[in-house]
Amino acid sequence: MPGSVSNAAPSTVLPLSLSRAFVHSREYPVQVNEYRNGESQRGRLADTSRKRWRIGKRLTPAALQALRDFYDARKGPQEPFYFYDPWETVPKFSCDPTGTAIQGRYTVRFEGAWSQSSGPPRSDVEITLVELA
Repeated sequence: MPGSVSNAAPSTVLPLSLSRAFVHSREYPVQVNEYRNGESQRGRLADTSRKRWRIGKRLTPAALQALRDFYDARKGPQEPFYFYDPWETVPKFSCDPTGTAIQGRYTVRFEGAWSQSSGPPRSDVEITLVELA
């Protein structure tokens, strides 16, 4: 059908060593109507939250290079992949490198362009993973 968008079909998994660097957050999509008198009216757009993960710690040079290589291989935010949230897997902090285990697995993509600042001996990266529906 013309104009249809196919579902995301991930073909790889973010390595466990990199998964541990991310922290989890949730976002509830809301429609906001603001009026001239300063009042606003809000309504939710979905019943469930959209999950996001962002880098929560500074990376060593080796971890930074591994993340950059993974980012480049996915063509930045273009290709989806599986991400295992370490807190939701069974057993905790485990990962299935094949992507077949479903407990704690999310289909995600990178959000935005690569942004990095470096200082001795670690580097800061501002990158976010966003859950795909």
